[in-house]
Amino acid sequence: MTEQVRMEGLTLTVEDVARSVDYYCNQLGLFTLEWNAAPQFAMLRIAGGSVTLGLLSWAQAESDGAVRMSRSQASAVHVELSTDDLDGLYSRLTAKGVVIDVPPHEEPWERSMTAFDPDGYSVEFAQGRRGKKDSADRE
Repeated sequence: MTEQVRMEGLTLTVEDVARSVDYYCNQLGLFTLEWNAAPQFAMLRIAGGSVTLGLLSWAQAESDGAVRMSRSQASAVHVELSTDDLDGLYSRLTAKGVVIDVPPHEEPWERSMTAFDPDGYSVEFAQGRRGKKDSADRE
């Protein structure tokens, strides 16, 4: 028997939970606050979707034995999002003052852009389904 498994979300360890809530919910405007237990934790939900993003304070994580990572290590962690209108999203976010560190560009596997959140995590946006560059392959 094969068990059905779904990815529901992920949790990032952050310096300031309230600052990260502001970034994802207000600055990007792409998440809603689902559960607020700041300053230790908050859970966000992608607007109109089912995927969650947890935000766990470093203070809480360290009390559980976690070891801090550098900002350059954090940049290797990618929050991956997709949209059907990358250029429109780019325009909307930059108009709101969001810094897009790598503007929309072509990769062999997808068209994407990247911002970095307040803790240095990479927030990537792709056009269509991730890894499906040919529009005929986007579902």
